[in-house]
Amino acid sequence: MAAPLRIPRFRLIWTASVLSNLGLLIQGVGAAWAMTESTGDATLVAMVQSATLLPMLLFTLPAGAMADMYPRRVVALVSVFISLCGVSTLFGLSLVGAITPGALLALSFVAGCGMAFFWPSWQSSVTEDVPAELLQPAVGLNSLSYNSARVAGPAVGGLIVAAGGAVIAFAISAFLYLPMIFAQLRAAPERQMPRLPPERLGRAVVSGVRYVFHSPAILSIVIRAFALGALTGSVHTLMPLIARDLLSSGANIFGFLLGTFGAGAIIGVFLMPHLRARFGVEGSVSRCIFALGLSIIVVGVSRSAVLTAAALLVAGAMWMSVSQFCNVNLQMLVPRWVAGRAVACFQAAISGGIALAGVVWGLHSDRFGVGSALVTSGVLTGISFLLGRLWPVPDGGSAYVASGESLPDPQIRIAVSGRSGPITIEVEYRVPQDRARAFYRLIEAVQLSRKRNGAYAVSISRDLGDPEIWMERYHFPTWDEYLRQRDRMTKQERELQDQALAYHAGGSPVTARRFLERPYGSVRWNEESADPGFDNILPLN
Repeated sequence: MAAPLRIPRFRLIWTASVLSNLGLLIQGVGAAWAMTESTGDATLVAMVQSATLLPMLLFTLPAGAMADMYPRRVVALVSVFISLCGVSTLFGLSLVGAITPGALLALSFVAGCGMAFFWPSWQSSVTEDVPAELLQPAVGLNSLSYNSARVAGPAVGGLIVAAGGAVIAFAISAFLYLPMIFAQLRAAPERQMPRLPPERLGRAVVSGVRYVFHSPAILSIVIRAFALGALTGSVHTLMPLIARDLLSSGANIFGFLLGTFGAGAIIGVFLMPHLRARFGVEGSVSRCIFALGLSIIVVGVSRSAVLTAAALLVAGAMWMSVSQFCNVNLQMLVPRWVAGRAVACFQAAISGGIALAGVVWGLHSDRFGVGSALVTSGVLTGISFLLGRLWPVPDGGSAYVASGESLPDPQIRIAVSGRSGPITIEVEYRVPQDRARAFYRLIEAVQLSRKRNGAYAVSISRDLGDPEIWMERYHFPTWDEYLRQRDRMTKQERELQDQALAYHAGGSPVTARRFLERPYGSVRWNEESADPGFDNILPLN
């Protein structure tokens, strides 16, 4: 587990991440106390945490897209600076006694926005800082940095508020963001940026979601992550009621239970490699989910603080182990161009599941009681290991998905711009009839790779007059999107296409044609004007 810390840059950023996560949690404690002092409204006090965490749900996917579109170090640096501005403003207003409930909520939201944009770039950049064989412990250490802060943050924040008030908590929180800014300003390995202009933000988000949807292995991980958040979110959302209604205790026991769950999460980080070595990936995930369900049932029926704490310790370890298995294997299975968006989809799935759980289990507990909600949640969690039959968590292996070399730009004789389109591609194969069934099965996998890299309206046709002729047809919205697809293909996808080409038995090479649909502007309708594409070949670079 400690091996990645021997790499200087990773060690620097990891240490800074521990401090910045601690700063975020101390800021949350300070804001909640400042709200308590300024108003007696319990709803406003509860909204402080919501204002800090809401950006994670709202901006995770755009943040992942930005992490892929621009240098991740720059995205991380700007994101931390946004959080620093929010917390520094809180400190300044508190210092002069001008803090208001509205300002507390708004500035807590700003601080949360910064961290929401920081986390995808931070998590996806780990592949740039450590070699493939150290990715699993590196991702585990990143989770450890947050969970250790989650265990210590509320306690440290409470001590700071007790000693110096919210103003000192804001000052210390702002100070703890500075090491991350320093770490990101340090020289980093050069990341090779795409040769084509970056996508627009909305299209980049769509590209990431499309890649996940058309990648069965990644989609399985995202579905299991959502199920993890939705079914086990009862523990996260009902923790205050566990302390109040089931254990008849107050805030001290509530804080103790939170710390116990966080301590279990830290144990889960170290437990994961041992489980993987013994049971494999899906075997470990299924066992952890079953144990997690049992521990939630124990929490639901227990009326002893000691027994509840022990069950939460197990629940935290199992929850973090499952989360880590999903996170690590997802990062091993996606190419670098979409890593930030894939991580963002994973985080959005868990966050969305927990948000849904807050509504469902809250309504259930209002009607049937907190214990009943937890027992139901535990039973559903325990049997959810059966989801592995439909959506198993795949083993990402020990090497990243390798990007293939970019294909040479096709030679064209019509002057097009990057925004010209739609573009239609037709590929004609001649396949012997006795190999038709095997070819069809292979071309389905090829077409799935085309879809996740940007193609739409993908089809395969067979000539009724000559059954050996097959026509593959697919489309791209613009010429730039078509060129991006040629750059994004991984080594495995290139090998898949080479296998399809090997089925071609014609005397000439496979025929590929590229068409510009609705070619407005590519033809001069005036008889005296020359067609700009007739004598000129467009330079693409």
